[in-house]
Amino acid sequence: MKCFEKLVRDFITSSLPASMDPLQFAYRHNLSTDDAIAHLLHTTLTHLDEGRGNYVKMLFVDYSSAFNTIMPSLLTTKLEDLGLHTSLCDWITNFLTDRPQSVRVGNCASSTLTLSTGAPQGCVLSPLLYSLHTYDCTATSSSTIIVKFADNTVVMGLISDNDERAYLEEIKHLESWCQENNLLLNVSKTKELIVDCSKKQERHYQPMRISGTTVERVDSSGTLVFTSRRTCPGPAIPTPWQRRLVSVFTTSDAKETSDCPPRYCGTSTPLVWEQHQAGQTSTPKGSAFSRAHHSHGTS
Repeated sequence: MKCFEKLVRDFITSSLPASMDPLQFAYRHNLSTDDAIAHLLHTTLTHLDEGRGNYVKMLFVDYSSAFNTIMPSLLTTKLEDLGLHTSLCDWITNFLTDRPQSVRVGNCASSTLTLSTGAPQGCVLSPLLYSLHTYDCTATSSSTIIVKFADNTVVMGLISDNDERAYLEEIKHLESWCQENNLLLNVSKTKELIVDCSKKQERHYQPMRISGTTVERVDSSGTLVFTSRRTCPGPAIPTPWQRRLVSVFTTSDAKETSDCPPRYCGTSTPLVWEQHQAGQTSTPKGSAFSRAHHSHGTS
């Protein structure tokens, strides 16, 4: 069965249109968790460098039992909108509905319960089907970004002139989208991270509330760690590969405009952004990594 699911998964992936959300990084060719983190990092640093008063807010969203909330009828409609064949959509609906389930402990087994909601845990198709279920969760403003990797979602607000209206509206839109798609926001596990390197002004950030509950504000998402140079415990010692990789995010503009460039440490990808007291260092343009970077056209 798992072998057959892999065949179906590959067929679905090959049939998806090129117009899919470019910020959906899961289960697409050459788009991994590293790409998602690099995009978050690059977007953040670029926005900070565009203006001295700019800052970024990130909401790391957690859903309660995300895979178990998929509605097959709603998923089928979305798959048809993506151009998948009706017979394939019908097969997926049949695959997800009327599934008998029981629990066995030793020689004892529970009574059988029939489920017609959600995707089975450990199923080959489940992660892809969930990603397709959420493909239409996209940003509605040019100053907000929604980055997704399976059930991990980050809402970014690129704040300028202390105007957070677009970011707050995006959160409200996400709440409405979740209600329409049978997804429950787990506010207790949802965290907000603020990246602000301004030295000249003290800000009083407005607390984020979802469904009347205040979202906890943190310094680290578990994947991204942003701290100012003033509070860094000490410079990280990058590997040679990390020193080459950091040159991707090092530009002459960043040297001139950044009052306090953030230091970045990633647990899922080895990226380091560190400004030394003696000045910013970078890799010569003729390095092997620079040639590979330009040949792939990444940003």
